[in-house]
Amino acid sequence: MVSIEELSKVELFEGLSLDQLTRISEVCEIVSFSKGEQLFREGEQAKNFFILLEGKIVIQIQVSSRPANISVAVINQPYQSLGWSGIVSPYFYTASALCEQDCRLLSVDGAGFVEILEQDSEAGVLVFMRVAEVISNRLRNSRSVLLKAL
Repeated sequence: MVSIEELSKVELFEGLSLDQLTRISEVCEIVSFSKGEQLFREGEQAKNFFILLEGKIVIQIQVSSRPANISVAVINQPYQSLGWSGIVSPYFYTASALCEQDCRLLSVDGAGFVEILEQDSEAGVLVFMRVAEVISNRLRNSRSVLLKAL
């Protein structure tokens, strides 16, 4: 189980009560990945989403007109989230995540997390509004990077 203190620092969870954070902690675990490891791949079934604790991760997408992946975001600040496809239907990662440094992350079980938010609509609305912000910002960044690359 992950500490409530750690969870309270996560922007997605800002404003949630101690009880709400306690329930969320039950579906979280701390995981580690080494430099060069792939956290997830574009197109894979998404079962988890992640929150960076330490390290640096590059988000990449495959563009069919290019032989190599294009980097569209860098996750390098503690408590940034990634892999939101683990909580948003149809539950397939829309990008790949590559560790550029050794990383420690919170891994959140997507199904368990969604179940908690469905049972607590107040928490669900708060969290999914923040998830929508993350998705919007990443989409804007991706679009900008792609326009420059093409």
